[in-house]
This record gives sequence, C-alpha cells and structure tokens, in this order.
Amino acid sequence: MKEAAARYLILAMVSVGTILLDQATKVHIMQTMRLHESIPVIPNVFSLTYIRNPGAAFGILASSSNGFRLLFFGFTSVFALVLLGTIFVRLRHDDWIGQLSIAGILGGAIGNLLDRMRFGEVIDFLDFYMDGYHWPAFNVADAAISVGVCFLIVHFAFEKKEVGPVAQQP
Repeated sequence: MKEAAARYLILAMVSVGTILLDQATKVHIMQTMRLHESIPVIPNVFSLTYIRNPGAAFGILASSSNGFRLLFFGFTSVFALVLLGTIFVRLRHDDWIGQLSIAGILGGAIGNLLDRMRFGEVIDFLDFYMDGYHWPAFNVADAAISVGVCFLIVHFAFEKKEVGPVAQQP
C-alpha cells in the first residue's frame, strides 16, 4: 500500500509541478514583457515572444466568438480529462512511463485551462523559427502535453502484450 501511495504522490508532484512551472513562467512573461514584444535568445532560431492565443493549437478557432470558444473548450476539457482518467485507470499499476506521460499531459491541460478560465485565452511565449518561418508560439503547458502524448504513443506502440495460450483446432 505504501508503494501505491508513493507512486501517486510522485505522479501528483509531476502534474502540480507542471502547472506551477507553467503558471510561474506565464506570470513572469506578463510582468516583464509587453504584449507582442519579442526578445531574441538565439538569433534566427529562438525568441521569447509574448502573445495571447484565444484559439486552440496553432490558433485554430481564434476568430470564433467568445461564447463558442468557452463552450468548445469547456466540453473538450471535460472530454480530455475523462479520457486521461480512463487511460490512467486502465494502465498496469507498474506502468511508470504511461503514468508519468498522463501526469504531464494532465498538468499541461490544467495549466492551459487555468489561462482560459482567467483570461479567455492562453499565454504563449516560446517562439522557435528559422529566418521568417515560425513554428507557432507555445508555452510550458503545451510542451508538457506534446511530450506526454509523444511518449504515450511511442510507449503504446512498443508495449509488449502478454499473449495467452493458443487454442488448438480439433
């Protein structure tokens, strides 16, 4: 029982740590930069650029009405949380990679949900680009979600399944 409690404590720390790091970086950006200000960190590669994204990933739905976005993101957030919970419950109790992936995704999802509830949009600031070609700006929560999903996909793709005995034909 102690092992299970320790495991859940570690997973909760990953999720809460992700949320705290995400929110702290966003507060720092909002307090130290002007909206749309960009500070080059690695010239022609990476800048800190303060933007607000009212839409979904890559700005999808950004031009939709506030009411529609509120309903859409509310329903998708609930759906995502239920899906994450279902996946988590179905994982083997010793599946650390799967559980840590879910914890990171959950922390990222909650981090962005907090922005949507407080500001009606998400604070983004990590801006990678090459000359004039920009990857859409993102934040710590987006990174946690992306890394968690990638790890989960790779983990499930290469997970060894236990195969039961083959039934013999009469």
